[in-house]
Amino acid sequence: MFRSILAHIPTERSARPAVDGAISLAIKTGAHLDAVAIGYESTSAPFFAEGGAAVASIFEVERQQALERAEGALRVFETEARNADISYTQRALSALPIDARAIICANARLHDLTIMAHPEADHNSYDNVIPQEVLFQAGGPVMFMPHTFRGAFSGKRIGICWDGSRLAARALRDAMPLLRGADALTIITAVTSSQWTLPETSTDHLLRYLARSGLPAKVASVPASHSEVQPAIVSIASDESLDLLVMGGYGHSRLQETLLGGVTRDMLQSMTVPVLMSH
Repeated sequence: MFRSILAHIPTERSARPAVDGAISLAIKTGAHLDAVAIGYESTSAPFFAEGGAAVASIFEVERQQALERAEGALRVFETEARNADISYTQRALSALPIDARAIICANARLHDLTIMAHPEADHNSYDNVIPQEVLFQAGGPVMFMPHTFRGAFSGKRIGICWDGSRLAARALRDAMPLLRGADALTIITAVTSSQWTLPETSTDHLLRYLARSGLPAKVASVPASHSEVQPAIVSIASDESLDLLVMGGYGHSRLQETLLGGVTRDMLQSMTVPVLMSH
């Protein structure tokens, strides 16, 4: 059960996906919700500044403007959270980008789940950098909300991306509070005729594991070609009307990536439904 949820509220992009997703999930689970918004400060002073006092004054103005951006983003959150009658706190602060990353990652480690807006490739903002850093540094599950997400999170129909790996299993266990409340589960797996896999990592074993918990599921297959995996997963999500995808989040420094792990970056760049990842 999720008891404590952290929501990172963007300050340079729309706050709505993270706000809607976090608040509706807090309502659904009864969890306490902590919202953090960080305005990013400039990393350098203008060259035309003369004297230490002038430089300090410019940095103070920059800090105040960054804080105002954070407070503005949280006003959207506070209005919705108050109306939802949930347990919540909120925190607005300003920081240099590198410090902002450390702050969010440290906060995420002491929450059961972190909610982030997924990166927008065509939007130049540090709000696009933080989500991936949190995934790899949080030590727990992160749910990414598509930038098109609006309204309430449902979680009635969930897809489980499965390749039998440690990270896929970690994501499965981290998502279990949501899986238990779902109406339908679909196991998504890659089909290959040439690669031998352990029977213990098969979808048959996963089906039996879920059945023992009273969670029946069906299996949907995606092509084995790497370039086709992510589009195929998105297609299945659409065909099955999935509300959520669950998958392991793989780093890109691995010498050998498993097939589903290789689509982590593709999924972060292009998702149509919320995705829960664990690293």
